[in-house]
Amino acid sequence: MTKDGFLTSGKLAALAGVSSDTLRHYERKGVLPRPRRGVNGYRQYPSEALQRVQLVRRALSVGFTLDELARILKVRHQGGAPCEEVRSLAAQKLSNVEMQLRELTTLRNDLRVTLRDWDERLARRSNGERVGLLQSLPAKTDRGNSRRVTSHLKRKHRKETK
Repeated sequence: MTKDGFLTSGKLAALAGVSSDTLRHYERKGVLPRPRRGVNGYRQYPSEALQRVQLVRRALSVGFTLDELARILKVRHQGGAPCEEVRSLAAQKLSNVEMQLRELTTLRNDLRVTLRDWDERLARRSNGERVGLLQSLPAKTDRGNSRRVTSHLKRKHRKETK
């Protein structure tokens, strides 16, 4: 900390658990006000900058982007109350997370079915014989109805091996 209560970029970065490069990036993105410069040219941040960096880090951890935060903080800085926008963005982030969870659940189930199929193929093969595991994967466009595709592949493989 400087004599007049300002934090150097190194000190602020250490207190906030980020790098000095991160602080400069936050400045460029508009989520951290540009600091004053000392006579030596070093950045000097007011003590409130620590709370701002912590706020940014918490918001990033729940999915807000720096661009979103810059827009919100600008409105707040100008005396506005961006609460409705913040709430709306958080609701959209929750919706996205729920969609990703559904997609991951589908992927997990597809992988379980695929592994069972592959185990059956491997159990039936002769020593050293290739059974085309990767080739048996459904095309990505078929993922929407993966159970149907996997069942079709199983039937097809049984016919080919008879």
